Amino acid sequence: MEGNRCHVVVVGGGIAGLAAAWYLRQGGEGVRVTVLDGARRIGGKLLATEVAGVPVDAGAEAMLARRPEGRELARMVGLGDELRHPGATQAAVLTRGALRPMPKGHVMGVPSDLTSLARSGVLSPGGLARVPLDQILPATLIDTDVSVAAYIRARMGGEVVERLIEPLLGGVYAGQADRLSLEATMPRIAIAARSERSLLAAAREIIAEAPKDAGPVFTTLRQGMGALPEAVAAASGAEIRTGVMVREMHRAERGWRLVTGPVPEPEVIEADAVIVAVPGPSASRLLAAEVPQAAAELARIDYASMAIVTLAYPREAFPEPPVGSGYLVPPVDGRPIKAATFSSVKWPHLAEADPNLILLRCSIGRLGEEAVLQRDDAELVALAMAEMVEVMGVRGLPRDSRVTRWGGSLPQYDVGHLDRVARIRAAVASQPGLALCGAAYDGIGIPACVSTARTAAARILDHLDPTEEWQKRADSLTS
Repeated sequence: MEGNRCHVVVVGGGIAGLAAAWYLRQGGEGVRVTVLDGARRIGGKLLATEVAGVPVDAGAEAMLARRPEGRELARMVGLGDELRHPGATQAAVLTRGALRPMPKGHVMGVPSDLTSLARSGVLSPGGLARVPLDQILPATLIDTDVSVAAYIRARMGGEVVERLIEPLLGGVYAGQADRLSLEATMPRIAIAARSERSLLAAAREIIAEAPKDAGPVFTTLRQGMGALPEAVAAASGAEIRTGVMVREMHRAERGWRLVTGPVPEPEVIEADAVIVAVPGPSASRLLAAEVPQAAAELARIDYASMAIVTLAYPREAFPEPPVGSGYLVPPVDGRPIKAATFSSVKWPHLAEADPNLILLRCSIGRLGEEAVLQRDDAELVALAMAEMVEVMGVRGLPRDSRVTRWGGSLPQYDVGHLDRVARIRAAVASQPGLALCGAAYDGIGIPACVSTARTAAARILDHLDPTEEWQKRADSLTS
């Protein structure tokens, strides 16, 4: 503590750590915040750089609009006028040798409309015939967490899992339905699974209960989601230090002692409180000495790697302009590209930036498919180009390309994830002046990360001064 000011260190300069810094500063002038990040830049998986002269996201390209935390943060840091909504939302599935429309009325791939499912052609005749058996089969009630695949396969058959669930979950988590937790990744379906006999009926109820005027599902920023970290950092008033790797964390007489820098010349930073906002493996290493129970649980969270290839083609390279937001590819079809997004169709502001370009991005890599990511950048670009030639009939070369690799970037919410997070939080709760936030806990999207940051900041503010005035400030962050 310096004078009357408390010093809080946030370890990690991704959107969760930066949001935590911003929320901490809402506690008043009595808090000094330092953000430490081992990378050369802030922002984590949020990054926008130019492709053919147009700023295009290299990481997450959007955030859920129907969950408020991300939009609210953008507005509070001065980006409210920069929010943009998609112009095209209908996606397709590239499967069984053709692009097929994603069936209407689904819940994360779980169909509710058998007519739309049949018309889409995503499933084979045999796979389609299996789905309505869900309505007459005995109940598959569950009283513990199970994998997404185990429950949905039992109700609707393997093809729904392989050709609808897998590509959607692969797009979000780059994971495998046989491992991913039903409770953590599809909570609405998990609730139904504890009480409903028919999954089809449950999906119909979920669709019917959804607000009809909820607005767009996703939103982004005109300059890309990569603009958000810089704006949050500037608004936070925190001291931002990049290229600073925290190697150790220990309890001190008052607060915490962090060790940074090279081993021969360590730098010690004293803090009254710490928020750890780094991925699970790094958090595990930092907590190993003082919170070994949490460290052990964090070490068990797997992470998937992926790469994004962004291409900029002249408009005339496409025999027919792309329609829809893009397409997903089921792993069962054995293609290296797991998804393609027609960025300048999905986001009209990108088309306005250069009407003569078609910008698109191809996602490569799922858990267990690390071999394809061993190829060099030129080979990944060649894969994406070949995909566009085969699927879209593209002629000629792109004007520009970019490869962005995200190694170990997507936490896997395997079966038992919610219980693991509860154990982590219980262990951390015993340590005054310590909090965690980030994608490893309650969701990997931007709004979920911001929510964990807000909760972590409130915990720290309450610890620093549990007086009535500060308690009101802390409570205001979580209300």
